[in-house]
Amino acid sequence: MPVELGMREFEALVERALDGIPDELAQLVSNVAVLVDDDAPPDDPDLLGLYDGVSLPEQSADFGGFLPARILIFRRPLLEMCDSMAELEDEVRITVVHEVAHHFGIDDARLHELGYG
Repeated sequence: MPVELGMREFEALVERALDGIPDELAQLVSNVAVLVDDDAPPDDPDLLGLYDGVSLPEQSADFGGFLPARILIFRRPLLEMCDSMAELEDEVRITVVHEVAHHFGIDDARLHELGYG
């Protein structure tokens, strides 16, 4: 049975996951907006999160003129896949780390190898 959790409580889980990122790395994602949305895009309804931006390795020295990067975490797909709060907390953490890793240029294949897929 899926976990039920309101938006505020879910956002708190995302905040805790972000707080778990080491300070040295957190400084490098300080300009990335992390947002919670209820639903994934209609063309990929099971998507748990999405990185939308230019990763650090792709940014040149004169990088500018781009919108800030953002990470979207999709609440309903995560709630629907989890049967307990403990599982939800773990999946939110994995999803946040997965999307933050994209900001550093780490691709899905490598993330799967590391257990964040």
